[in-house]
Amino acid sequence: MKINIKCYATLSEAGHCDYKDSRVTELDENADVKKLITHLGLPPNKVEIIFVNGKKVDPNQTLSDGDRVGFFPAVGGM
Repeated sequence: MKINIKCYATLSEAGHCDYKDSRVTELDENADVKKLITHLGLPPNKVEIIFVNGKKVDPNQTLSDGDRVGFFPAVGGM
């Protein structure tokens, strides 16, 4: 199945994927977000927020063909 991915902030800066243009990758059917994180080489301890099709999910979320996934690191501010 094909998954569209975008990474934001420091995850994008590290070169794992880009926030400007989505990247498409292929995974086995019924793969979950954890498998996608591993497949992309993202550091699991740096991924704090995950969206699938615009909804916040946890890493155990099962993915479907054509899903749009966004990865965010911890975000802080003053």
